[in-house]
Amino acid sequence: MGTLGHAPDLGAAEPLRDVWYYVLPSARLPAGTAHRQMILGEPVLVGRDRQGQAFALRDVCPHRGVPLSCGRFDGEAIACGYHGWRFDAQGVCREIPALPEDARWDVSKIRVPTYPLHEQGGNLWIYMPGPGFSGAPLLPPPPTPWGMPQLYEGMVFPCPVDHAVIGLMDPAHGPFVHRVWWWRSPGQLNEKAKDFVPIPYGFAMTRHRLQRVSLGYRLLGRHPEVEITFQLPGIRVETVFTESHRLVNLTAITPLSDTETQIHTVFYWTVPWLGWAGVWLRPFVREFLAQDRRLAVKQQEGLRFLPHLMLVDDADAQARWYLQLKSEYRRALQENRPFANPVLPKTLRWRS
Repeated sequence: MGTLGHAPDLGAAEPLRDVWYYVLPSARLPAGTAHRQMILGEPVLVGRDRQGQAFALRDVCPHRGVPLSCGRFDGEAIACGYHGWRFDAQGVCREIPALPEDARWDVSKIRVPTYPLHEQGGNLWIYMPGPGFSGAPLLPPPPTPWGMPQLYEGMVFPCPVDHAVIGLMDPAHGPFVHRVWWWRSPGQLNEKAKDFVPIPYGFAMTRHRLQRVSLGYRLLGRHPEVEITFQLPGIRVETVFTESHRLVNLTAITPLSDTETQIHTVFYWTVPWLGWAGVWLRPFVREFLAQDRRLAVKQQEGLRFLPHLMLVDDADAQARWYLQLKSEYRRALQENRPFANPVLPKTLRWRS
């Protein structure tokens, strides 16, 4: 028997906290620079000092509330653009220019909140704590693909994070949204049966041989096999194996606010000739993301009328698993107990 049920009020639930979110590629943050980013509605200043160490501060000066990003970063400390208060990479105040030299103020007691930051594999991840944060992340940083990324593309979607995540893992929209000659024929539907297993904080489509191979996969080599993993809060890793090469696509979803979500997609490969092909690959990747974004815009038009959304059979099983994983993670935090993965091994069948 198939399953049919109403989806929860997607987009109404708050994004997860006490998890790691993708910020930006390491290459986009050279030494001595700083970058402002909204995450979960909070202003964050991500920077890298002269020694190459990355850091993240709340982008608000505690003096009069002016964003620190409006000031000047010299590679060691950032000076607020309003009164010149200087804060180092640890958020500690080092100078208040308006104080006379004999003032008895211990300015180091003034601090800007900081965020744990993790850098590995050419990516920067930020830990967004919840209430009562003890200073130590509850989760390890996300698993990082090998090597350094060869291609990155990012795009902001005008939708809540749940809709972006479910769109990411939706296995049935391809023939209707991604109608491009280099991927698949318009309207082409094939029967699929894939094995899924639980993994820490998520699930995986187990490694399998592709029966019908698109042009994009054929260019990588003979007999391609694919494995796909998904982990909270919204991290999808697709690995393509051929007889001699490997390609990894990391896609990470970051909620910027209640109504905007950023999609990051990062590629790694061992195919030598792809090294010079990154320039012409980027427009294809961007168009692929843009097709999903256009649908997200149209979806928001319909969601204004508060329809009762549905999740149907195996094609929507991954969406149900995501919502269950998210709910279980939140309950485990509230009850101060270990996370219990609700996903069980299963073979899913659908057409796409």
